[in-house]
Amino acid sequence: MGDEVTIRIPVQDDFPVWQLLWDSYNAFYGREGETALSPEITPMTWSRLFDAYEPMHALVAETSGQLLGLAHFIFHRSTIQIAPTCYLQDLFTVEQARGKGVGRALINAVYQCAKDAGSPRVYWQTHETNAVAMRLYDKVAEKSGFVVYRKVLWASADQRVRVNDS
Repeated sequence: MGDEVTIRIPVQDDFPVWQLLWDSYNAFYGREGETALSPEITPMTWSRLFDAYEPMHALVAETSGQLLGLAHFIFHRSTIQIAPTCYLQDLFTVEQARGKGVGRALINAVYQCAKDAGSPRVYWQTHETNAVAMRLYDKVAEKSGFVVYRKVLWASADQRVRVNDS
């Protein structure tokens, strides 16, 4: 992988390869098999990336016509500032691209998009076991010190069916 990495906005024709990256990203976080995303989520996510009224955006990393990674980010309001905040929701590179600057290039491109949108801050979260990614994150950002809490209030339709069928 000695070719230059290009970061760009995805186009509709990228869907099959983007979906492979997306599926690999979800598998990395254990969202496969019984815990897989509902089938309607992937096409909805893809369509949101092309909807001008959605606050969701995407970038892909490419070398020699091959997609190596993706970044999805969302702009949202905040109670502590007027400008929008940028949340880097998903970041993924194929294994052979890791440690070669692809993730850093995607993050830097998100930083630039946020800056262009007037957002003074970009933030994201990762699993505490994602040590490889955190080595990069420690170089390009600072830990906020906040701990994430969550509570599932309802299951998706697929999960409800599985629970009810059990």
